[in-house]
Amino acid sequence: MTSLQSALDAFKNPEPWRDEDVAKIQRLRDAHQRIQSEIRKIVVGMDKVVRLTLIGLFGQGHCLLMGVPGLGKTLLVRTLASSLSLKFRRVQFTPDLMPADITGSEVIEEDKSTGERAFRFLEGPLFTNILLADEINRTPPKTQAALLEAMQERQVTTGGVRRDLEAPFFVLATQNPVEQEGTYPLPEAQLDRFMFQINVGYPTEDEEKTILALTTSGYQPDIKPVLHREEILELQQMVRLVIIDENVVDFILRLVRATRSSEPAAPDFIRKWVTYGASPRAGQNLIVGSKAAAVLDGRNRVKVEDVMEVAHAVLGHRIIRNFAAEAEGVSAAQIVDQLLKAVS
Repeated sequence: MTSLQSALDAFKNPEPWRDEDVAKIQRLRDAHQRIQSEIRKIVVGMDKVVRLTLIGLFGQGHCLLMGVPGLGKTLLVRTLASSLSLKFRRVQFTPDLMPADITGSEVIEEDKSTGERAFRFLEGPLFTNILLADEINRTPPKTQAALLEAMQERQVTTGGVRRDLEAPFFVLATQNPVEQEGTYPLPEAQLDRFMFQINVGYPTEDEEKTILALTTSGYQPDIKPVLHREEILELQQMVRLVIIDENVVDFILRLVRATRSSEPAAPDFIRKWVTYGASPRAGQNLIVGSKAAAVLDGRNRVKVEDVMEVAHAVLGHRIIRNFAAEAEGVSAAQIVDQLLKAVS
């Protein structure tokens, strides 16, 4: 087991990359382009969403997709799973959904030859590689909590028995930001478990015209798998080894600490608009997310631009605005925009 001091030393002074590791990164860059091409066969105009989703996957995080119904969020996740040759399951979250409906449950089976009865565990939809949790805010807190354990611990507990989930395990949850009647809003502690919150917007006019043509003409795309499970697991481990210089870490540290109104160096607009800022988990996700972004571009060293690319997805749902911000119509995205300008 790696000691604390050796881990700190490895973070500050990473070992030089081997030629074969650099070659693997180049293969991932090529695979990233092929995955984008496969998804474009059926998903139109969502390149940024796809890229952030892949960053979350290779960073071993989970993503929350925010957008109104009908934008193709479910289609995107299903197509992504096909292009990665991973097991995929979808759960439509409803108010009557129970924890056992997603984790699985034990049933009694009888051996007809002997008459003996025994318990057998039936796996729920959580036992997959990519899980689409559709409208996660429509299920009660106890079911949300069961999903939370799986997201954080990569395991489920049923009947006092812990059962590990097969890696990779990646949750993509969707939420409708408009219709909030009859919903159970995710508490801040649970929102914090999502590495990214990705906002899915409306397509442009040309993109929407293409969508109409593709979806009403009987077009059936052939999605070919680009990466397999073993390759994905290997690349997830490589992301952690990407080099990040101290000046980039300092930039991340300043950015996260500047979100907290209690910090002496916090900008005036943070004191005016923010009640609670981001926790250290935000800094962790900024580092891992920027490392994954660098790898997808074929680099083994993080740049400040990588951090800025993932900053909105990491910080947007971790900044708790106060009444003044809501009254003035200031969004979390606008606050992050000002933060990036103030800290850069």
